[in-house]
Amino acid sequence: MSTTVPVKAAKISLEIVEILRERNGAGVSEIARAVDKPTSTVHDHLQTLEQEEYLVKEGTQYHVSTRFLQLGNQARSRKKVYEIARPEVDELAEKTGEHANLMIEEHGLGVFLYKARGPDAVQLDTHAGMRVPLQTTALGKTIMAFRPRSEVESYLDRHGLPEITEQSITDREELFETLNQVRERGYAYDDEERVKGMRCLAAPITDQDDRAIAAVSVSGPKSRMQGDRFSNEVPEQILRSANVIEVNLTYS
Repeated sequence: MSTTVPVKAAKISLEIVEILRERNGAGVSEIARAVDKPTSTVHDHLQTLEQEEYLVKEGTQYHVSTRFLQLGNQARSRKKVYEIARPEVDELAEKTGEHANLMIEEHGLGVFLYKARGPDAVQLDTHAGMRVPLQTTALGKTIMAFRPRSEVESYLDRHGLPEITEQSITDREELFETLNQVRERGYAYDDEERVKGMRCLAAPITDQDDRAIAAVSVSGPKSRMQGDRFSNEVPEQILRSANVIEVNLTYS
């Protein structure tokens, strides 16, 4: 029998794990304030999570353990697109010298599944497993552009259109107008919409029904992502890579 009623204890434990991830560790009192629960209740959750090896305690601080790394790697490895796209993403990073990325949609958010760093790439906060609002990245916009509007609407109802930078799209109709342009063009770009000073270009990886199952991208500093490189050279490279991944997915 299925239920939509959350199990309260499990929900509290997961909230605690998320707080520890966001804060890179915290003590009992800090966590209790964050979840608005008694210290004794939070302590019981922390002890259970530590005993089950999902947390580690260092001094008075609790941290998520490497057990989540094992779970994350297993979740990623079962994605067929990850195994097939990884060599192409590596090659894209090497050829462009920039960051190359693979993203999927999960629960209405964009999830970085894999990232390769080229020889000229700058430091960025992106990493495998990172979740971001879809409309703030070229990758996410590409995925949404090749999904039914009703599906995209459900993502927006759940997560809204958060403003990450001054360039982020925060208006729903503006977003759908942009997605129409992405479908016509065949690829998407973002211009400092998640990270100031950075531009990104992305192409969809679609199935036989022309539905995006993932997206591949190249991101770099605005100073290097301009002119013909931004309007022609990199778009051609990502479209070529997306096509190779699609063919390999079809016949693997």
